[in-house]
Amino acid sequence: MSLLKYFLYARKSSESEDRQVQSIEDQINKLKTLALQLKIEIVEIYEEAKSAKQPNNRPLFAEMLERIEQGEAQGILCWQINRLSRNPVDSGTLQWMLQKGIIHSIQTIDREYKPTDNAVVLSVESGVANQFIIDLRKNTIRGMESRVNKGWMPNMAPLGYLNSKDDEGSGIIIEDPERFKLVRKMWDLMLTGSCSPTKIVEIANAEWGFRTRKMRRIGGNPLGESTIYRIFNNRFYAGMISYRKEWHNGSHKPMVTADEFDHVQKLLGKSGNARPQVREFAFTGFIRCGECGCLYTAEMKTKRIKSTGEFRHYTYYHCTRKRKDVECSQISCVREEVLHELVEKEVSTVTILPEFRTWALENLGKDHDNEVTKRTKVYESQLAAIAENQSQIDNLTRMRARDLIDDAEYIRERDRLKAEQAELRKEIDKTENRADRWLELTEELFDFATYAHSAFLKGDLQRKKEIMMALGSNPTILDGKLRIEAHPWLVPIVNEYPALEAEYHRLEPMKNGEYKSKSDHLATVASTWLPTWKKNPCARVSRSFTICLVERMVMGSTW
Repeated sequence: MSLLKYFLYARKSSESEDRQVQSIEDQINKLKTLALQLKIEIVEIYEEAKSAKQPNNRPLFAEMLERIEQGEAQGILCWQINRLSRNPVDSGTLQWMLQKGIIHSIQTIDREYKPTDNAVVLSVESGVANQFIIDLRKNTIRGMESRVNKGWMPNMAPLGYLNSKDDEGSGIIIEDPERFKLVRKMWDLMLTGSCSPTKIVEIANAEWGFRTRKMRRIGGNPLGESTIYRIFNNRFYAGMISYRKEWHNGSHKPMVTADEFDHVQKLLGKSGNARPQVREFAFTGFIRCGECGCLYTAEMKTKRIKSTGEFRHYTYYHCTRKRKDVECSQISCVREEVLHELVEKEVSTVTILPEFRTWALENLGKDHDNEVTKRTKVYESQLAAIAENQSQIDNLTRMRARDLIDDAEYIRERDRLKAEQAELRKEIDKTENRADRWLELTEELFDFATYAHSAFLKGDLQRKKEIMMALGSNPTILDGKLRIEAHPWLVPIVNEYPALEAEYHRLEPMKNGEYKSKSDHLATVASTWLPTWKKNPCARVSRSFTICLVERMVMGSTW
């Protein structure tokens, strides 16, 4: 007969309570039978519904160990070692108490552990129980991440939806046929702006007879006020799912649109907590107020059309008015459509016809050899100047070595020559760049002038911004009017091109080939744009215009 006294310890995990309610009763019944067979005296039965994954999480387990230390019992009767611990801290405590003889026996359904036994056996079984939790956690996380990647929320579906399975047995979320439309009606009432959440709860419970989803132990109750707020604050209804504090696009059927969800947040007074949005505006970040110099910003306003329930968005640009030392009077806003037209008008001022681009590139190609020859001569001259400068520095150093000049004079002359050399090297770099990119930059200029207007009309927000910034610098708005300082290489187009285009349209021949005289005059327009005949009466003016255009382009930055 055993002289030891035992505590019977039975545990179930709270995370799976519904599935283990019966198992704890089985544990106790079978352990009582085992106690009769082994003639074990049970002092008290401990029944605990707590997870053993974390240490210091089970008050009854701690109480049992404390009573064993006080000598009220010497052994523990349990189903398996994993019922006592699934974490290394509690496992270590049990092993230490067993090793020191504080616990004389741990009896499970299939074996007994004693202080004289090999400690490796208990360590291995405790480690297996701990590893089970680690593997379970990994598998659970992997499964949840897999569901999220497929667009399915990895936990219980909110009110109006149901958890279900697809044909392959994977978890999905479907509409609750009894409640989906009713919850949608709650959103509709809230969107009117005339019903408070409290009023909606009253209507749902009293008039619709609404009841929550019935589960084993909870549900089947009238709608609560806290529940309606959870519904209206849950982005799941707008087609999103939450996982690890991040929102992802869901595969379930949205109950409301993103705009409707945002509108409800504003009605609830939570505009700052609405769906996070990153909006891009085409003309922010570089346009300034023509009066105070502050940047222009943009904001989007949303209006709900009562007759259709449709949401319409309007974007307005206005001065930030952040300067406190200037009282800015520019308080009116500029609609994005209006600003778009103003920018388009500016783009059109530097737009040329494709025919003019063709003429320009043909003639510039012919001038390429002359340009290379010219740049080569300039480059050779600059190299000679640098060589002469270096020679002067060398002579200066020799003079100082022979004490022909003192330190002050040497340093002064050396610094002057070094500064002169630095400037010469900058000029060489410019010449090399001009020689390498002369045609390339010129083609870029004429491509921009030909196609920028079309690209602006068809382009996305980023393209529109790039084109506007390429027009010039210091864009400002004053009294609703846009002003841009054109880049130097575009000034000749702005000033000279309109008259040439007007003449082109006046002289353009008919498609049937008539009016040969017009064709002859049209050739004159082409030669005026970029002449090939240097003795043409228009050549000096036209060539001056063209060279001015190209020179400014290659000396400046590209678009």
